[in-house]
Amino acid sequence: MERQRSFSLKPTRFMVFSFTIFSSFIFLTFFTTFLIKATPSVPQQAHLQFNQSSLVLGFTANLPLNGLQDSILNTTHFSKPDNASGSAGISVLVGLQLQRKTNESEVAPSEEDKGGGGLDSNFTALAPVSQNVREEVEKIELVSSSSKKIEENKTEVTSFEKNELVSGGKLEDKRKNGVCDFTRGRWVYDESYPLYTNGSCSLIDEGFNCQGNGRLDKDYMKWRWQPQDCDTPRFNATRMLELIRGKRLVFVGDSINRNQWESMLCMLMGAVKDPSKVYETHKRRITKEKGNYSFRFVDYKCTVEYYVSHFLVHESKARVGLKRKQVLRIDAIDHGSSRWRGADILIFNSAHWWSHYKTKAGINYYQEGGQIHPRLDVSIAFRKALMTWASWVDRYINSRRTRVFFRSSAPSHFRGGQWNSGGSCREASKPLETLSATSSEKNVIAEEVIKQMRTPITFLNITRLSEYRIDGHPSIYGRKSASGSQDCSHWCLPGIPDVWNELLYAHLL
Repeated sequence: MERQRSFSLKPTRFMVFSFTIFSSFIFLTFFTTFLIKATPSVPQQAHLQFNQSSLVLGFTANLPLNGLQDSILNTTHFSKPDNASGSAGISVLVGLQLQRKTNESEVAPSEEDKGGGGLDSNFTALAPVSQNVREEVEKIELVSSSSKKIEENKTEVTSFEKNELVSGGKLEDKRKNGVCDFTRGRWVYDESYPLYTNGSCSLIDEGFNCQGNGRLDKDYMKWRWQPQDCDTPRFNATRMLELIRGKRLVFVGDSINRNQWESMLCMLMGAVKDPSKVYETHKRRITKEKGNYSFRFVDYKCTVEYYVSHFLVHESKARVGLKRKQVLRIDAIDHGSSRWRGADILIFNSAHWWSHYKTKAGINYYQEGGQIHPRLDVSIAFRKALMTWASWVDRYINSRRTRVFFRSSAPSHFRGGQWNSGGSCREASKPLETLSATSSEKNVIAEEVIKQMRTPITFLNITRLSEYRIDGHPSIYGRKSASGSQDCSHWCLPGIPDVWNELLYAHLL
């Protein structure tokens, strides 16, 4: 007699079975919740999405299959998704409104509608649409356009708030690729300038203090540089001091860089409540004789420094024939370079002294290693010197800590001769209206050398904007007592170097 089999489950199988049933229940619960939340509140809402190469339509609508394809193609406004403005959602609603209008009107298409000429150019018209439908499209498109414009304005304000407000609190930015070309623009007369006076700043040395030396006209101080495609931020001394809090801002170069350095000191003094908390660390008074200065701003624990270096490479002496003569070691960095290291912001320049007689002639003047060149072209020597400077920067400057600028050459405006041969600029009282088309060879060389460097360098190009300003030089007002020679190379303070510092400030922002 066959034994009756009993149905039984082993404990292990029972646990697996129970776990499977429980997991399935949990999964179905979450899946159902997800579907409920994902289902649109409007049954006929459509979601459109496409890329450059294809158009993909996804619908979560309970629309009848009959006529679905025609109604969608005929009435839907195809546009790229716009998460910021929400215009894509409005565009979809246009299609749904058109669908309802078409169903209600059932008007026969006109010849114009067949050709698609009655629709806005933003629409793809693939089938007839009635006049009423077109009016509805125009209304909804107007709402879409207004909504998009509002969102664009919000976006512009948001991005603008990241930068310093310009004068007037308005930014007219027509930049291409997000880069402003500061070199092209015009000088605009602005009564709100200058940013300081020789009375409010006692740090202007005699050579740049034109008002203190008897200059009576003041218009040269009231011109503001207006770039062609954007606005530069108005200099904010407090903001600048915050930018350099606990840091070293260092200018290295010739007396034109000292001109800019003094300008920066005076501009920063506008935010200092207690002038006694700004002092020169070596207790030096600014003159043409002393080469190195370091001013400490106590409240901000920062220093603004200047180190003289006419060529950025080492000036030395060597035996030429029977005499020891001054030479320029174009293969050796200036021996004062150890003072530049550790700076947080470095502004270099070198151009002014390369136009002097000895450097231009290049006879028994340039030295490389143990060799003194009997004759070397000044352009070749300038390039070699800048390559020596570039090698030093790449070797000793940490670009993660230090921001490096190289300022372009500042123009001179001598007429009828040079500084030692009767050159003059005294009669100038307004900026020039036109410029010659010539370019600075030194600037071209500098940019070529900078492009080959490992360290990122910002080329602060102030040449062209300064070429207009023949009125900005000290001329006979570089000294208290007028002398025969005129200074048409340096600049009055307040004056054009203030604008160079505003551009520097814009880059730092």
